[in-house]
Amino acid sequence: MDPAGRARGQGATAGGLLLRAAAAAKGLREDLWGAAALPWRSLSRIPKREGLGEEDTAVAGHELLLPNERSFQNAAKSNNLDLMEKLFEKKVNINAVNNMNRTALHFAVGRNHLSAVDFLLKHKARVDVADKHGLTVIHLAAWSGSLEVMLMLVKAGADQRAKNQDGMNALHFATQSNHVHIVEYLIQDLHLKDLNQPDEKGRKPFLLAAERGHVEMIEKLTFLNLHTSEKDKGGNTALHLAAKHGHSPAVQVLLAQWQDINEMNELNISSLQIATRNGHASLVNFLLSENIDLRQKVEPKESPLHLAVINNHITVVNSLLSAQHDIDILNQKQQTPLHVAADRGNVELVETLLKAGCDLKAVDKVSAWTLLYSAEMVAKTFLLDVSLEQRYWNILCEMGTNWRNHASS
Repeated sequence: MDPAGRARGQGATAGGLLLRAAAAAKGLREDLWGAAALPWRSLSRIPKREGLGEEDTAVAGHELLLPNERSFQNAAKSNNLDLMEKLFEKKVNINAVNNMNRTALHFAVGRNHLSAVDFLLKHKARVDVADKHGLTVIHLAAWSGSLEVMLMLVKAGADQRAKNQDGMNALHFATQSNHVHIVEYLIQDLHLKDLNQPDEKGRKPFLLAAERGHVEMIEKLTFLNLHTSEKDKGGNTALHLAAKHGHSPAVQVLLAQWQDINEMNELNISSLQIATRNGHASLVNFLLSENIDLRQKVEPKESPLHLAVINNHITVVNSLLSAQHDIDILNQKQQTPLHVAADRGNVELVETLLKAGCDLKAVDKVSAWTLLYSAEMVAKTFLLDVSLEQRYWNILCEMGTNWRNHASS
């Protein structure tokens, strides 16, 4: 049998192994970067509808509210002043807490019910109660964005510097929810610049604004001199956080003041790699237009091209190739992007990389077997473009011959 025939046979055998291995890997493979937890998970538990929320469901034998107290809280949720007044006349405890340690005032403030809030404050409702997550009514007012409610709570003596269990204060919540008028009130009227502190994740309000992509908030915090180039506990700057979520307008605003577009986080990951990994094509194109460095000074685990291939972002792959990204760059496993695409069984990406002129001989840095192992998957691209076949098999035969000579020596 001629060398090409032997190579084809070896490729076909290895191809079966590849398909089985790829199928197993598909079920086991995790996202390299993990899923980011919601930065305001406590607020996600605030009820959004009338009636009983999940947080109010009685835990067997542990419900704290009496029937009238439960009715009073429901009335506060729905801004039902008539019912609130009737229950108040019956001496209901307006400060009663449910199993989440929330009072009627929590619900009235969280839903911006001005009348209910006014009623409760006039009847001396407590403004300092924190729920099981450390949320106070001042946090909810900042989160919901009602300046009227905020003014009422401050007048009633609410703690303006209170923090929840995540180390977040009113400025964090207002920033995260993009309520510029609340930020202006806290900083310019109440002069609470000391609220500009990192939370438990090491994130100051400026980083939260960038993470959410709030351009107006980023500009306002910059104007108030509350911007920062500091990193959070994960080693990310505002630029990295904005890139992670594909916020192109926010990235553009940040780069107007940022000195180093190529800055790495603690994992030696750049904003380009973050955007590439998450498939944010428009942001990748913008960063490439800003002449971001494709040849980094440190060796990451995966190059931007590897990350785009791993996550099957074909548009991003094409953008990187158009920007002259090194098509034969090796990752820490000594694999080229072609190896990764072939091992994952991605015919479309294999075709793209072959057409872009990747150097098939580059696999000699690993072994001829790697190329032979991927041969079946790569060969599938010939069904789409037979013009690649001759170049591929010529090199494959050459590699196979060199490999056999090396093995016999």
